[in-house]
Amino acid sequence: MSRRELTVVGLALLVLAALIYATNYAVFHKPDDLFFYILIDLAFLPLEVLVLALIVDRLLAQRERQARQHKMNMVIGMFFSATGRRLLTLLGDMVAEGREALAQLAVAPDWTEEQLRAAADSLAGAQLALVARPENLLPLRDFLVSQREFLVRLLENPVLLEHESFTDLLWAVFHLEEELSARASLTDLPAADLQHLAGDSHRAYAHLLGQWLAYMLHLKRMYPFLFSFEARINPLRPDATVEITAA
Repeated sequence: MSRRELTVVGLALLVLAALIYATNYAVFHKPDDLFFYILIDLAFLPLEVLVLALIVDRLLAQRERQARQHKMNMVIGMFFSATGRRLLTLLGDMVAEGREALAQLAVAPDWTEEQLRAAADSLAGAQLALVARPENLLPLRDFLVSQREFLVRLLENPVLLEHESFTDLLWAVFHLEEELSARASLTDLPAADLQHLAGDSHRAYAHLLGQWLAYMLHLKRMYPFLFSFEARINPLRPDATVEITAA
């Protein structure tokens, strides 16, 4: 509504109120009662404005928060489509201990929200150990280098400023890419350096798994058709297939 339209509506409401009060006086001829109720109405007006302002402010804040969350999840979805799924596979290949914990994350299309929450709880107590080997590090480095520009754009996205856990994931992945790219060769590294890279990989993988489960829970609640697709191509399911084989 424009300023002019708001002014016209305001004047119209004032005129309507004056007409109602004038009609009341013309019909009942009780000016004392009329002014009494006018003062009562005016006394309640600040309270009405206060209550209305609080309600409107809360509703607007809730809508804004929901809009930001929707945009955040769209960006997170883009990350998993472009980078996250492949990273789940590449980093998963480095797991030397704790693979039984990964079996608890074999999200399937028929999973419920309770099963997803249980998987998140099992992940919190999982003891995963990653081992850095040249045959794993080389494809990991090449993939991350190919995704560098995309990761930088994500880090610059203001929508993600309020999503600390996902920002931590991006920093962990970006740091891993820098560590791998900074080395001239990954085929003849000292054992201590391989252990260091395994630690960087573990950090990124732990953040990645947590954010992936949170994203899957969001899809289960809001977009079941997207959840079905992501579950069918779940990198943590050995039998994953995009084709639907049962009705």
